[in-house]
Amino acid sequence: MQWEVVIGLEVHAQLATQSKIFSGSSTTYGAEPNTQASAVDLGLPGTLPVLNEQAVAMAVRFGLAVNAAVAGHSVFERKNYFYPDLPKGYQTSQMSQPIVGPGVLEILLEDGTRKSIRIHHAHLEEDAGKSLHEDFQGMTGIDLNRAGTPLLEIVSEPDLRSAKEAVAYVKAIHAIVTYLGISDGNMAEGSLRCDVNISMRPKGQEAYGTRAEIKNVNSFRFIERAIHFEVERQIDLIEDGGRVVQETRLYDPEADETRSMRSKEEANDYRYFPCPDLLPVEVDEAYIEHLRGTLPEMPAEKRARFESELGLSAYDASVLSGTREMADFFEEVKGVCGDAKQAANWVQGELSGRLNKENLDISVSPVSAAQLGGLVKRIVDETINGKAAKQVFAALWDGEGTSADEVIESRGLKQVTDSGAIEAVVDQVIADNPAQVTQYQEAEVDKRGKMIGFFVGQVMKASRGTANPQQVNKVLKDKLDSLS
Repeated sequence: MQWEVVIGLEVHAQLATQSKIFSGSSTTYGAEPNTQASAVDLGLPGTLPVLNEQAVAMAVRFGLAVNAAVAGHSVFERKNYFYPDLPKGYQTSQMSQPIVGPGVLEILLEDGTRKSIRIHHAHLEEDAGKSLHEDFQGMTGIDLNRAGTPLLEIVSEPDLRSAKEAVAYVKAIHAIVTYLGISDGNMAEGSLRCDVNISMRPKGQEAYGTRAEIKNVNSFRFIERAIHFEVERQIDLIEDGGRVVQETRLYDPEADETRSMRSKEEANDYRYFPCPDLLPVEVDEAYIEHLRGTLPEMPAEKRARFESELGLSAYDASVLSGTREMADFFEEVKGVCGDAKQAANWVQGELSGRLNKENLDISVSPVSAAQLGGLVKRIVDETINGKAAKQVFAALWDGEGTSADEVIESRGLKQVTDSGAIEAVVDQVIADNPAQVTQYQEAEVDKRGKMIGFFVGQVMKASRGTANPQQVNKVLKDKLDSLS
């Protein structure tokens, strides 16, 4: 039987507010356990929550960015469940009237095709604390610093049909929240994580199968691997005569498998009811329009501009607009060197390759955008050639110069373009290699192109890589052909 996977995602983005959603406690990451949990965060008797206006503004800006309906009236409710890291015994959230309604997000797939994914809604809620299992033998530690941190939960429709699509969708969400500056999107620290809902159905069937939910997956790679495992698990289970049960599962990256955690609750199991301590949220049209005016150029808009105005390919434009840091870095490089294609090649090539090798983010690149722009500028104006450029880049990476010009000058890497000087080196190489010259003369014309590479290499070696390769090729060909 042919199967179709159906995937829906719930992406949780921690909002980059200075304080928590209902208290003045700090949201700074990495503090000593239980030093940033106030009486309000713990729900102690006599305390009252006060809504953080910045969290509301961030939610509205996200809604506008995905062309969603922003609710003028939304309410907070209590989601009741008991878990060790939930100190109040309930989570303040939104269900019946969320602040952001239906929207749509376009994703770009690896093959260049685009697909629109519907967003069901996005709602505000408070994060829970964190259970720590590793440092306590036979026990679990509870750190409540995270309790009350504002979350925006973004719920998709079940429109995704593969692991690749799911990853593309989460990357698109990541790009939007970081472009907006409403979340740092740091998945390793839990600032962005997602619950993956997966079910299988026979191809052609409209009804959905029973879904399993994989909780709190916190990397793009783990999302893809978890989906692949769960799809195979469900297919094998069904084809062996079993049935998928509605449950919550976790993904273990070390074992590369999903495991059952607990049966999946229905909404009525949480006994939602309106929070008696919080008034409804009223957002008027003037406030929404004010926030609309604060939106930056979004990833899709930037990608389109890179293609239409800068002449980049769809692939280059997609990669370079993928994160705000990458886009800003590229635009600064391009601004310095004046050549978009060369800037794109160096940012995606030499720079990204070295960053990946060293496991570094572009925000902490040892070579700044201004330095790389200065280097590319010297390639464009033919001050240096490609071989010398790589030497300059390596020197800048290792901190052996403050600018490309300084490295070029100190190492004598300036490209030789003087035709007389190049001819002198070419004449010497020809004189030093009579056997190879004879082979060239006796070769068929259509085979000489490959043979000339030997002479080019000798000239570049003699000039310590500073001769202009295009001029070298032309002078060599003219002189060798004249000897035939």
